[in-house]
Amino acid sequence: MSKFVDFKAVKAAVSILQVLERYGIAETFKHSGDSLSGRCPLHDGQNPTQFRVSIGKNCWHCFGRCNDGGNVLDFVARKENISLRKAALLLCEWFDPPTEEKPSGKVDRKPSDQKETRFSKAMESGSDRGNGERDDAPNKPLGFSLQNLETDHPYFAERGLGMECINYFGLGYCSNGTMSGHIAIPIHNAEGRLVAYAGRWPGNPSDDETPKYRLPPGFRKARELFNLHRAVQESCNQPLVIVEGFFDCFALWQRGIRRVIALMGSSLSDAQESLIIQITNPQSRIVLMLDEDETGREARMKIIPRLARHCFVHDFRFDHEGQEPDSLTVEQCAEFQ
Repeated sequence: MSKFVDFKAVKAAVSILQVLERYGIAETFKHSGDSLSGRCPLHDGQNPTQFRVSIGKNCWHCFGRCNDGGNVLDFVARKENISLRKAALLLCEWFDPPTEEKPSGKVDRKPSDQKETRFSKAMESGSDRGNGERDDAPNKPLGFSLQNLETDHPYFAERGLGMECINYFGLGYCSNGTMSGHIAIPIHNAEGRLVAYAGRWPGNPSDDETPKYRLPPGFRKARELFNLHRAVQESCNQPLVIVEGFFDCFALWQRGIRRVIALMGSSLSDAQESLIIQITNPQSRIVLMLDEDETGREARMKIIPRLARHCFVHDFRFDHEGQEPDSLTVEQCAEFQ
């Protein structure tokens, strides 16, 4: 039997104030009602008001160099430079909140579950942060951009990405900061303003605790369509191709399909549907090119009726189970240009 940690239970049982007291730094913060403020203990900041804590909402945020925030798990993970699961286990060791036991054997997943799981984990670890903002609030533009990203990382070659594609999308390996150890993928809103970075672990993680994808605290991927601000600049005579993930988008772009956007998952939110409606008309053509697996097929059945009310939608289906957009040849992609 291996210890199973319920993230929600840990977050509900342990307060951020307890964690700060555990680190012996609670007294360094200024109290004002339900809030604390002080220097950031994560990047050793000097600004006495850059780090804020909401005791009632049990969350924190650094408005300085970190430009990050979240809950108790996120704080400990950042402070100790460990995964969220290890942070949860550490909190259990410190405060002994209720936990459960479950068999250590891994649950078999069908291939069709794997890709959606990557994005689901990213959402769980990157957007549900209890930051007090409405779920429908827009993503705020970032006040910074990551610098000194490495564009020659071997993972790019493994995924078949050329330098033109890497530079076009602003990709790069991040060796320090919040995306340390990940391929940083800039995400922009419909107006072209940078709102987040997604991090992709270069390859398969060495343990089950490290998700392949991570998104920053508070970012709502359901509010955005990846690459939309570039795709709308392409000729509207070309169909709008919709795929699931970032690398699907990169692959098709390299094969000549430039009017391509990614859902960052397999579901279409109301906000994403609205964005698509704004850039299409009854004469527009959409090619829905989701993965040929159970998740992709189920998603197509839900998405097509919604978009078909506004324009023509082509339900693209691959020939073989498990195929994804990067399996298409340049010649096949030419049909959609």
